[in-house]
Amino acid sequence: MAQKPTAPRVMNGKWGMIYWDGEPIFEVSKFEAKLKLEREDLDFAMQMASDSKMTGYSGEFSFTIKKIFSRGQIKFANAIKQGRDIRCQLIGKLSDPDAYGSERLVLNNCWFSDLVLMSFESSKTLEEEFSGGFTDFDFPDLVKVR
Repeated sequence: MAQKPTAPRVMNGKWGMIYWDGEPIFEVSKFEAKLKLEREDLDFAMQMASDSKMTGYSGEFSFTIKKIFSRGQIKFANAIKQGRDIRCQLIGKLSDPDAYGSERLVLNNCWFSDLVLMSFESSKTLEEEFSGGFTDFDFPDLVKVR
């Protein structure tokens, strides 16, 4: 039976990290990876409610980093100009020291949907947003119910 958790056990995103092709991105402020399910609607005789069958999925990710380096430009801008579709690996890790453990997600065959070459706003600290897709994922570490 699961024990009742206490407030310190709730994970805090402050301890989240991402690794882009093995390189730690310390300036990350937000990360999300999700699956979008593809479904086909199905109807059956004598049933008013529509049902659905999963027919596939697509993986999507997004992350935001504080603007310190020219990461996207360094890794991708020239390759894009040359018509090359560069793929990468992203790893998200969350390991709050008060939590019951850590969680790690590995995204493989990642591509980017767009690349901001430059963006700024007067008197504002800058952030860059990245988004794209992936075809494969794995959870090497998960926090188990206690």
